[in-house]
Amino acid sequence: MQKAGKHRILVIDDDVQLCELIRKYLELNQYEVCLMHNGEEGLKKSLDNDYQLVVLDIMLPGKNGFEVLSELRKESNVPVLMLTAKDSEVDKVSGLRMGADDYLTKPFSMNEFVARVQSLIRRYTYLASPDQDFDRLEFDRLSISRATREVIVEDRLIQLTAKEFDLLYFLAENAGRVFTKKQIYNQVWNEEYAFDDNNIMVHIRRLRKKIEPDIENPAYIQTVWGVGYKFGKGKKL
Repeated sequence: MQKAGKHRILVIDDDVQLCELIRKYLELNQYEVCLMHNGEEGLKKSLDNDYQLVVLDIMLPGKNGFEVLSELRKESNVPVLMLTAKDSEVDKVSGLRMGADDYLTKPFSMNEFVARVQSLIRRYTYLASPDQDFDRLEFDRLSISRATREVIVEDRLIQLTAKEFDLLYFLAENAGRVFTKKQIYNQVWNEEYAFDDNNIMVHIRRLRKKIEPDIENPAYIQTVWGVGYKFGKGKKL
């Protein structure tokens, strides 16, 4: 049973020593932590329990991290922080395309790890809280609810990851304004921009695929060449 006031984090990694170090730092920051060392067992645990974040390594026995993420995304939009064993651009982009919200390359500092965790949980729980004064954004054929984190396109409920929703809501809330990639990264990822264009572009591409009537000619998330992106104003309902 979840302890009152504590956010629950599932860590799936076969490096037992690293897992214990992660547990120590997360518990010092008042998180409740569950450790799993097998991909298949970790997936089952993630689907059977309520977690506010899943930390997922790529190299796992049973099922690898990509397989776990793919299955998890069929059932849940819980934020996922992926861990990569090497600085592989292919692994990072693959993870983001499959629905990961962020990634860290091993080895990493525990301070940076905790900061990423706090950022993901803060954005997910704050935007999902029913106690806040949330509103709904309505556009032609598109409805975005901040309270329920639901996106509806032409009466179809669209499944978005936590980071995809954060990105969409930020742009839609500021419809018509043009933002640079740096501004988007600072606002949505809540951290300093490190020229990580791939991260933003992958999320933009995934969002367009899910909400745009014509991906080649986006009506909502529009590219402003040489500057960045903006959300097309459209006709509000």
